Amino acid sequence: MDKNKCIIDACNKPKVVAIGGGTGLSILLRGIKKYTPNITAIVTVADDGGGSGVLREDLGMLAPGDIRSCLLALANTEPIMEKLLQYRFDNGRLEGQSFGNLFIAAMVGICGSFEKAVREASNVLAITGKVYPMTLDDVQLYAKLENGEIVHGESRIPKAVIESGSRIKRVYINPRKSNPLEDTLCAIKEADIIVLGPGSLYTSVIPNLLVNNIVDKIYNAKAPKVYITNVMTQPGETDGFGVLEHVKAILDHSREDLLDYVIANVDEIPKETLDNYITDGSMPVLLTDRDREYLRLKGIKLIEDDLVDVKKNYIRHDNDRLSQILMDIAEMEMGKEFKGRE
Repeated sequence: MDKNKCIIDACNKPKVVAIGGGTGLSILLRGIKKYTPNITAIVTVADDGGGSGVLREDLGMLAPGDIRSCLLALANTEPIMEKLLQYRFDNGRLEGQSFGNLFIAAMVGICGSFEKAVREASNVLAITGKVYPMTLDDVQLYAKLENGEIVHGESRIPKAVIESGSRIKRVYINPRKSNPLEDTLCAIKEADIIVLGPGSLYTSVIPNLLVNNIVDKIYNAKAPKVYITNVMTQPGETDGFGVLEHVKAILDHSREDLLDYVIANVDEIPKETLDNYITDGSMPVLLTDRDREYLRLKGIKLIEDDLVDVKKNYIRHDNDRLSQILMDIAEMEMGKEFKGRE
């Protein structure tokens, strides 16, 4: 195939900025890369639990776990390479640690900085697009619960909520003046669509919005801003939340007029799969007429679709259908912009 034609085709594809972390963002990225190579993932580094937390404490580096997941989602490597980087040791002093986390830690040692390490890891894995941490500052996540309790640490928040029976009122990061990368700001400015979620509401998506000046940059970008609500609630984080509560949490931590679109699932989940989640305290995120009216009054366009994908009894978003919807939004808005310049 003509290399110049490939470059031209890539230039015509929508430029997507996807903001979040964890499993939700990585699943979305696997779908989007089938439709456009112009992807920038902005990923939380506030994680302090599991293998990431151990490396963060031992080596003083930023949490690599969510970065690793997004790199692998966008990687174009042999299947054995992905298996290697996803491998977790099951005994000894490395028990529970991911080889991919160790790979990034080693790259930090070689490159001298987390930013350069992620860039070089991206080259090694031949990823489609770019992955950036939300900040290079060593941020800690805090939650203020409705009962006034302050919880320090991303991994401790769900447990504290469950034990206290008090919901999260607000989350914040320290230091509060943490700054985004310049490359991130450029990607947001040039984006054709900016996507928030899916993913853990308070510990994966919202932390990215707490970085200094990032909300204003998102708001002032020409691209439509889209929030993808979760399919299921998360115990200790969004218990009892519907679409409305998810959207309100995003707006409360940013600004009332940030969002242009909300995408919500209306697909039914197989009972046998749903029963397993209910046993663990997770429920479907429901869309009601009250939610629809709230979004209408806010001027937020609502897209309802069947977005559930069940594999091996795990409930996930259908990333292919979700990506099609996002591409349709981006291309429609790009068409409006083009007509406006005629």
